[in-house]
Amino acid sequence: MKIFVGLGNPGGQYAGNRHNIGFRAVEAIAQAHGFQPWKARFQGQVAEGRLGGDKVLLLKPLTFMNLSGQAVGEAMRFYKLEPGDVVVFHDELDLAPGRLKVKTGGGHAGHNGLRSIHGHIGEAYGRVRMGIGHPGRKDLVSGYVLHDFARADAAWLDAVLQGVADGAPELARGDAGKFMNAVAQRVAPPRSGGGGQKPAPKAAAKAETEAETEDTAPEPAADTRNPLQRLADRFR
Repeated sequence: MKIFVGLGNPGGQYAGNRHNIGFRAVEAIAQAHGFQPWKARFQGQVAEGRLGGDKVLLLKPLTFMNLSGQAVGEAMRFYKLEPGDVVVFHDELDLAPGRLKVKTGGGHAGHNGLRSIHGHIGEAYGRVRMGIGHPGRKDLVSGYVLHDFARADAAWLDAVLQGVADGAPELARGDAGKFMNAVAQRVAPPRSGGGGQKPAPKAAAKAETEAETEDTAPEPAADTRNPLQRLADRFR
């Protein structure tokens, strides 16, 4: 059995925040794989289901971010699981928007949700680090993560969440590589073959530049020499 934990803050005012991308990840998994309805348990909300042949509990702690470890520790102890059976989905400032990384163990890098989980179950659990980008200055971080995603983020965010849902069975089996491949198929799908394929963006840009150069090239100057001068120039 696995526990997939999505980190976020409870309440409608936080639902669209960048800090709540973990909540949205486990919600996408629940919806895509027909999990049971969410119910209150372990100081949070849980949904039970299966991913492939593996039983998985999805957990959204409702203790607010900096106390997330309470819910995670309670659920892990109830099912007599080890930290390695837990995977946490969380926002990551140090990754560009749309990028994901999977890791096990390591520090919490100042993330309050991870800091709390470290305190309750140690550091040897899995993480899916979901990039949201960085505002550029440390003093802007709090307002940035507690602000809603911009409209311009909708396309990549939807693709990432769909990819997470697609790859969730592989993650439950412990195959991080196939999980990441599933996300990549959504975020950067391969181009289809066929004669009607459009040129790649770089090729198209190059073609436009070359066409513009040809159209704007100066025409040769008119030859104003008389016949005698032209004849003389041929023998110079």
